[in-house]
Amino acid sequence: MPDATAARLFNKILIANRGEIACRIIRTCRQLGIATLAVYSAADADAIHVAEADEAWYLGPAPATDSYLRQDRLLEIAKASGAEAIHPGYGFLSENADFARACTEQGIVFIGPPAAAISAMGSKSAAKTLMSAAGVPVVPGFHEDLQDPVLLRQAAERCGFPLLLKAVAGGGGKGMRLVEQLSEFDEALAAAKREARAAFGDDAMLLERYLPQARHIEVQIFCDMFGQGIYLGQRDCSLQRRQQKVIEEAPAPDLPHDIAIAMGEAAVRAALAIDYCGAGTVEFLYLDDGQFFFMEMNTRLQVEHPVTELITGLDLVDWQLRIAAGQPLPLSQSQVTIQGHAIEVRVYAEDPARQFLPAAGHLHYLHEPPTTPSTYGPVIRLDTGVRQGDCIGIYYDPLIAKLIVWAPTRSGALRHLARALAEYRIGGVRTNVGFLTRLVALPALHNAELHTRFIAEHEAELSAPAALSCSQQLALAAAFLLLSERTTQKNADCSPFADHQGWWLNLPARRMVELVQEEKTHRLTVSPQTDGWQMQLDDAQHTLTATLTEDQLDAVLDQRPLRCYLARHQDQLWLFYQGERFDIQLARPQFSSSAHAAADSLQAPMPGVISQLKVAVGDTIEAGQTLLIMEAMKMEHAIRAPTAGRVAELYYRQGSQVAEGSELLRIEADS
Repeated sequence: MPDATAARLFNKILIANRGEIACRIIRTCRQLGIATLAVYSAADADAIHVAEADEAWYLGPAPATDSYLRQDRLLEIAKASGAEAIHPGYGFLSENADFARACTEQGIVFIGPPAAAISAMGSKSAAKTLMSAAGVPVVPGFHEDLQDPVLLRQAAERCGFPLLLKAVAGGGGKGMRLVEQLSEFDEALAAAKREARAAFGDDAMLLERYLPQARHIEVQIFCDMFGQGIYLGQRDCSLQRRQQKVIEEAPAPDLPHDIAIAMGEAAVRAALAIDYCGAGTVEFLYLDDGQFFFMEMNTRLQVEHPVTELITGLDLVDWQLRIAAGQPLPLSQSQVTIQGHAIEVRVYAEDPARQFLPAAGHLHYLHEPPTTPSTYGPVIRLDTGVRQGDCIGIYYDPLIAKLIVWAPTRSGALRHLARALAEYRIGGVRTNVGFLTRLVALPALHNAELHTRFIAEHEAELSAPAALSCSQQLALAAAFLLLSERTTQKNADCSPFADHQGWWLNLPARRMVELVQEEKTHRLTVSPQTDGWQMQLDDAQHTLTATLTEDQLDAVLDQRPLRCYLARHQDQLWLFYQGERFDIQLARPQFSSSAHAAADSLQAPMPGVISQLKVAVGDTIEAGQTLLIMEAMKMEHAIRAPTAGRVAELYYRQGSQVAEGSELLRIEADS
């Protein structure tokens, strides 16, 4: 084996990325004594990765095409700053062969595979051809270069439905559509092409037969410059929503040992066949009968790499840096050991109540679960790139953080993950924490009944009624307000006329509290009692005693002890209970008199950009027809007509940026 000390590590690297992955790379570089240079767009001037790096350079305006995708600007900064290498992270330019080639041509090390390897595996269609030639079965579909929409439609009919449309240059669920029947194909193809062009600069598509009961298993591989390759176990990424991973775990549960070895060896053979170097992931679909099919190879570090790190005890970014510097693999295959079980969930800014639309806004309140880096007992790790007060904007992927848990057993990892999620409290922008809490509690997940349609099959369970009724939520919120008020008034004017606890001269002690939930105003009648309150809301009546310590409310609600947490920002309250968040507002004129859209109008369901207008004023439309396309967080969303009629007015042009709730157009409905 070559001498591991023959090549020195870098003095300085440029990190061509943002958010949590930039912070993750900085952390390893700091341990190795490597200086880091962060780059940032106008939207990220105050981001954590900018503050944590040794130096930071401005890239350009907020849109990724004007900043993080500017190859010329990145290379210019690298040369001017004296950076010896560029780490692309994941997303953006991480799988761009042209960028890897340009780095090499300018004498800058690209911390990733050679451009030729990226080209070979970066094209999903070319990769499938390569794997077929190597004797590895591939998912049935259409993988040719022909891109004429008519030919693709004909290929779809031959392939059969359901099928997946996938961007050849894609990843992360971008440029991907599930098509259930032929009538949906044309619109899905157009949307997938637009999304792929915006995310990757390439709208080429392939077709793949959708196997709904398959498991998604992937293999982490590493290769060095000396022709050596190994695999570091398998990950199960079957729990997906809209073809985007939600939960990843390692090792893949209940995967037969011989299948695991066969997958690992096939993945390494594929990588060595294209002279691969660095970190990569080979993805397979696995069926219960033991068959597995090659899907694609991601020629970069994966979002879910922490679960592999926790079960192997290895730092994969450290490995990337060493291999890119010319050092050999630190271990041989026989030296790789797997211990315990790790699970990762992705915490996103999105609204589960509205079909998981991306959300934008500020993190007004942020309480993160305590991390436990000890190697003794369970490990809780949080990879994040945000802090309290930060804004989740519309220009980038809405990932807030990755929460990763390790334990000696899978059941232990799930148990500690549930506890960590219960302690993860975010106020402001809407998130999927509550959805993840319900998902992690499902018995079918604990029984490892995994496949790519898991979330869709358990939709009813994931939409179970809230743990607290509306009146219970409002009663707890009122108690929080009253106790907060007492704290504020402590040592203030103690006269009865300044007391807000319900003292009325010659009248029963009573107080009215108005709160708003889901756009409906509720009026609670609060009557103080000896050690608490009686609260009346319509037909519901509650007795409540409580104590407040900072944001923790310990209450006895109708003789039921419970602990919840509340936070307030101006007129907004957030109540957290058992991993769920309930949004409540104080009733003010701006809430009670807020304008509602007329029945013949349409409002923007999220902040974003109108990427395409498909109708004009005067057009006759049918119910369900797509009127316009909005783009937010690199994903497209179709706005459809709620009724048949005529387009009376359009309020925005194509390319306009709109806020959530903005009225987009007006329809005159058919009478």
